[in-house]
Amino acid sequence: QVHLVESGGGLVHPGGSLRLSCAASGITMDYNGLGWFRQAPGKQREAVACINSQDDSTFYGESVKGRFTISRDNVENTVYLQMNRAKPEDTAAYYCATALMEGSTLCIGLDNWGQGTQVTVSS
Repeated sequence: QVHLVESGGGLVHPGGSLRLSCAASGITMDYNGLGWFRQAPGKQREAVACINSQDDSTFYGESVKGRFTISRDNVENTVYLQMNRAKPEDTAAYYCATALMEGSTLCIGLDNWGQGTQVTVSS
């Protein structure tokens, strides 16, 4: 059973930075990636960024390209999301999840999800 725990959410001013962490345990071979997804009130959940567990290839949603960076620490079994140049529209609950990736063009969340961490971008 994969267990994912997010941390690092909070309030950030527009243009500011924030780093989210996802500590993973119980790693299996049932997926090839880990990703960050977000959901704002009244909106559909969207894939923000994903990283392939085997080759470190990455996927980014169009709205965060050039601003967010996903990375992983294999020793700590932790995936990070560095959020730069934050915008009010980045406000959402952010979730870490196991993912199925196809190259850098597709990332789909699978069955294992963390509890989420809230990010609010506001002045």
